[in-house]
Amino acid sequence: MTTNYSIDDIHGAYKRVKDHVHQTPILTSTIIDDLAGAKLLFKCENFQRAGSFKIRGATNAILQLTPEEQKRGVITHSSGNFAQALAYAARQLNIPAYIVMPENAPKVKVDAVKGYGAQIRFCKNTQKIREATMLEWQNETGASFLHPYDNRNVILGQSTCAYEILQQVEAPDCIVVPIGGGGLISGTALTAHFLSPKTRVYAAEPQGADDAWHSFHQNKIFPSENPNTIADGLLTALGEHTFPVIQKHVDDVLLITDEEIIEAMRLVWTRMKIIIEPSSATTLAAVLKNKSLFANQKVALLVSGGNVDVNKLPF
Repeated sequence: MTTNYSIDDIHGAYKRVKDHVHQTPILTSTIIDDLAGAKLLFKCENFQRAGSFKIRGATNAILQLTPEEQKRGVITHSSGNFAQALAYAARQLNIPAYIVMPENAPKVKVDAVKGYGAQIRFCKNTQKIREATMLEWQNETGASFLHPYDNRNVILGQSTCAYEILQQVEAPDCIVVPIGGGGLISGTALTAHFLSPKTRVYAAEPQGADDAWHSFHQNKIFPSENPNTIADGLLTALGEHTFPVIQKHVDDVLLITDEEIIEAMRLVWTRMKIIIEPSSATTLAAVLKNKSLFANQKVALLVSGGNVDVNKLPF
């Protein structure tokens, strides 16, 4: 699959989505800087519309559809943040949204998708059944399928997050990004490549879902088999659009344990007084675990989202 992107693609995506998303703030913490031995810049997508960065990719992808395609609506299968983001973006742009969700999807996420006005169909939670249910419904509606991450226009939408970082602060030495399916880190790596080539990009991945680490180091996509991690937003495997960008433009994949993720999450909640989900805490966990790699540098951490069930906190 191609990694054929241009600087115009990056600028174009930002122009397209900037009026539809929040420019989220960058927060800092002297206490956490001291612990890390580095200057940390937390890019807070937990304050984003629908609670995560995913609204960027969803919006850019919808805006790239023809008027006729928009009229027929959009469809996806997702149990989490992309379901919410697509439902929200579709409502903002006044088009229908159809979301296939597994029967065991968190109630808080189902309620959010319903609240944004999307139609939902439930199915058993296997990839095969999710895709089959989605295809059947797509045939009925004629809606355009938007993959949660493995889609060129979704990746370009996610690139706008790092684009903002580079507008908000002088170019950081590195950016650390959570990795699941790879949409956010692909977009981040493309932005850095074109607009700040000296900025290194690292992925943070839970050990219990380490398919990206294997894929990166063995140069082929490993499936995500029985992943087991508290970072429920990072359970998916890399895709044919995301993997080539990661191979080409990401510096390394850093593994952390669930215990390290929980400790980083607790640190942010207690010291910074902001709500972040476990997937977001992977970036701080990776920096604290690899202090020598980041010592005395300016490090941007992508706080990917804040959609956490407060009734099921890990601490």
